[in-house]
Amino acid sequence: MELHPFDYFTDPVFRAPTIGCMLMCLGAALIGVLVFLRKQSLIGEALSHAAYPGVIFGVLVAGEFSIFSPDDSALTLLILSCAFITALLGLWVIRWLEKTMGVASDAALCFVLSGFFGIGLTFASEVQFAYTPLYKQVVNYLYGQAATMTDIHILIYGILASVIIIVIFSLFKELKVLTFDSKYAKSLGMPVHWIDSVIFILVALAIIIGIRSVGVVLMSAMLIAPAAAARQFTNHLSTLFVLAGFFGIVSGYLGNFFSVEWTSSLAAAYPSAHIILPTGPMIVIVASFICVCSLFFAPKRGLFIRLGRAASFRYSCLCENILKHLWRKGQTASVTIQQLSQEQTLPLAYLWPILFRMIHKGWVKKTKQNRYQLTPQGQLKATKIIRLHRLWEVYLASHLGFRTEQVHRNAEEMEHIITPELEKELILLLKNPTHDPHHQPIPSTERHDAF
Repeated sequence: MELHPFDYFTDPVFRAPTIGCMLMCLGAALIGVLVFLRKQSLIGEALSHAAYPGVIFGVLVAGEFSIFSPDDSALTLLILSCAFITALLGLWVIRWLEKTMGVASDAALCFVLSGFFGIGLTFASEVQFAYTPLYKQVVNYLYGQAATMTDIHILIYGILASVIIIVIFSLFKELKVLTFDSKYAKSLGMPVHWIDSVIFILVALAIIIGIRSVGVVLMSAMLIAPAAAARQFTNHLSTLFVLAGFFGIVSGYLGNFFSVEWTSSLAAAYPSAHIILPTGPMIVIVASFICVCSLFFAPKRGLFIRLGRAASFRYSCLCENILKHLWRKGQTASVTIQQLSQEQTLPLAYLWPILFRMIHKGWVKKTKQNRYQLTPQGQLKATKIIRLHRLWEVYLASHLGFRTEQVHRNAEEMEHIITPELEKELILLLKNPTHDPHHQPIPSTERHDAF
């Protein structure tokens, strides 16, 4: 059966997994922002594993009293409630180890993660043999089983996600101050301990929301990946929440979409292989892919964008250095590209595109003898660079106590980044000097004949 993208919101089979996962990812992404900014990313991993004994306990209670069938929606609510309790217990143990026993934060987190998960696995073996029909529920919460969600899960996840949204919206100002400066929050008289408790309860809620979809093992990724991706695009907390929630929703939808579509395609291509792409891992893969793309291509923080800006800056510096070199030779002086390559120690293959760019910008012209010469616009640009260089040398020598022989190298770097505003400040501070520490004239912006 061929499905259109919007059919995942209306089809009786796919509606609950799709909407349920989107709500799960929304709640997890929003609370993940606070966890990410507070540099407590490992707490999601610890609490998700601490929730696993609660899953086992809920199944044991259901099996012992025979009050729920394996497919009963009320069983889901019981398991989630027990998981929430043990997650809070794990949080209390972490805080107790840190504050009372003096255990380091990372050690306390690892202790709870391994200890609680070990307890859960121990009792899981009992469930496997004593309550075999219910054991499937245990596996569902360990690895995630979004495909078996029903409409009741939409209601449960919708309520839990709404609680997180309401609390964040109500305490936004307090959370903003506490997240970035807890000491200042205390000085304002904010109930820091109470707000911290609310945050950790929200983290536990987010964990409970997610383990049914992506499982205990992968839940921490859904807390951190959308927040880390959103952080690359903004410095504002409100926008960060919005973007993280959006990335979470997109991950939830696309995880379901790719799980169904790619599994169908692989089944048609390789009918004997029985290849299945589980929904939970696909959601995490999509979220991780969004995060990686953000880390690489975000407009301001992306790695490739930053590398591109750095390369562009180095390229501009080389152009300006060549302009200075031609300026020092004189207004009418010209050089061949071979001479320029030797004098600037640049390979010809690298020098050609630089000269082409300078000709395109009108700084340099090529004569009939295949020589290169400054244009009037290039002379003005070169004069400006020399002026900034020599102004900075004066500042280093007169105000920072540098010796004359020490100022040149630093000025070679600073001349490329001095802004017009800083130039004005230097002129006022230095009282518009006419010569640098080497007794060379500082050219004015109106003169181009002082070489």
